Amino acid sequence: MLEVVNLGKKYYRQTKFAIENFNFTFEKGEIIGIIGHNGAGKSTLIKSLTGAHHFNEGSIILNDINIKTNPIEYKKKIGYVSDNHVTFEKMTGYEYVNFIASLFGVPKSVVDKKITVLQQSLGLGDAIYRLISSYSHGMKQKIAIMASIVHGPDLWVLDEPTNGLDPVITDALHNMMLDYVKEKSKIIIFSTHHLNSIIKVCDRVIVISKGVITDNIKVDNKTTYEYLDKLFKDSLNYEPISITT
Repeated sequence: MLEVVNLGKKYYRQTKFAIENFNFTFEKGEIIGIIGHNGAGKSTLIKSLTGAHHFNEGSIILNDINIKTNPIEYKKKIGYVSDNHVTFEKMTGYEYVNFIASLFGVPKSVVDKKITVLQQSLGLGDAIYRLISSYSHGMKQKIAIMASIVHGPDLWVLDEPTNGLDPVITDALHNMMLDYVKEKSKIIIFSTHHLNSIIKVCDRVIVISKGVITDNIKVDNKTTYEYLDKLFKDSLNYEPISITT
């Protein structure tokens, strides 16, 4: 369903590639975790997958739609929660979700039903009718999540989506993700620093270090938190430091 071949991205005036030789294929019904240290290339990968950045080498194809040759049709098939939840803050939450839905051609009757379900799942309540500019960090994250999924995208991309969410809503989002792929026609890509979230929801995890993929492993009963923790720390060359006074 999603195929990435020899993907490479180099930023303007940089001599080194931010990401290089990325190759993977994800099947329908999978939730894929992306982990790596700060600056490893996670956000560059995600921005390339969503069309927010152009890339220099390779190809990205979703359901036989190539992002370079048919970018509009490709973007119609994706939903994206960015790591800084950019929204139109002079709209109410309800207006914003409706506006995003209209861009994707979702009928008004369908939008209202979806908003009701999402509102209940994420616990936004009557705040959905207030201006987004009045929202807390967590509330903005909730409305960004709602807007990203209201059109039922084939590929749902979430970049650090639990930032600002309390534990109850974080669990609700995990359950929402698991429900979303049950019909086996969707894919979720999930970037996070929280290994517990990876263990709970992901079928596969990609570890990125210094712009390359160092591991692409299946998450199953034999894959433990400690194993992923070691992979992550090894990619960072992390050594515990004792701080004394």
